[in-house]
Amino acid sequence: MSSHKGPAVAQGNRAPTSNRAANTVELAELRPMLEEKVLTLSLQAHHAMEKMEEFVYKVWEGCWRVIPYDVLPDWLKDNDYLLHGHRPPMPSFCACFKSIFCIHVETGNIWTHLLGFKVVFGMFFLGAVLCLSFSWLFHTVCCHLEKVSWTFSKLDYSGITLLIMGSFVPWLYYSFYCSPQPRLIYLSIICVLGISATIMAQWDRFAMPKHRQIRAGVFLGLSLSGVVPTMHFMITEGFAKATIVGQMGWFFLMAVMYITGAGLYAAHIPERFFPGKFDIWFQSHQTFHVLVVAATFLHFYGVSNVQEFRYGLEGGCTDDSLLLAAPKGAGGTSQMLLK
Repeated sequence: MSSHKGPAVAQGNRAPTSNRAANTVELAELRPMLEEKVLTLSLQAHHAMEKMEEFVYKVWEGCWRVIPYDVLPDWLKDNDYLLHGHRPPMPSFCACFKSIFCIHVETGNIWTHLLGFKVVFGMFFLGAVLCLSFSWLFHTVCCHLEKVSWTFSKLDYSGITLLIMGSFVPWLYYSFYCSPQPRLIYLSIICVLGISATIMAQWDRFAMPKHRQIRAGVFLGLSLSGVVPTMHFMITEGFAKATIVGQMGWFFLMAVMYITGAGLYAAHIPERFFPGKFDIWFQSHQTFHVLVVAATFLHFYGVSNVQEFRYGLEGGCTDDSLLLAAPKGAGGTSQMLLK
């Protein structure tokens, strides 16, 4: 009996060992596949998390809500008396610019200057673009038909009045930045005068050659209407401050160019004294055009300096002690002018 059991037992002991060996080989073969599968699943999970974070980021970026002051990080805390309506830290420049159209504590600060820049400078650019555009169009098509010539001459004269009116707007706005009542009065006056001159330019009689001096006088008178606010500003603020803040030097040079051009245009100089010598080049009308363009650039430079000064120091309304510390870039004049 025992002789028969021994081999059987031995065979039974060898079977589990063989199975374990087979399992070990099988596991060894499956391990790379399992590791690859786990790695793939991990990458997929990571990618899914990134997608989820991106989705949450976009949703948060587009649907953020204002937060109270005490929740703000320290670097965003500026005025502890403004308790509610603050923006949270924005994740991108895009989000910051989108917040322009939302309501929060900075909304008023953004739009008061944004509208000021767009509307104020927009009036100047609109006047310049319309003036120069109407002018070259008139001189191009004036030889087509009489009706066409009359129509475009009216546009040309209207463009001149719009340029003058548009030039006044930014200068008055920033010069009287801290004096709302005079600013409103002078802006209203120049708008009324400009609109009146534009209406006058629509009269057929206004465009007649024999009324050339009258046209020049209207444009010159509209330009010289700026003498009153200029004197007001110089008297109330003083010559030094008017030079720094008001950029009177540049505006004076601009006025000289406008007046000189209008005078040459009205008097037919130089062709009056040298008939036939300036038929093509350097006639009075061309000189008037060149001086208008040069004066427009000077005006833009001066107004840009005024705007830079106003926005660069204490919200624009400063006392003389701050003017002494103003850099040359803010107004283009050194502090020596005040000494």
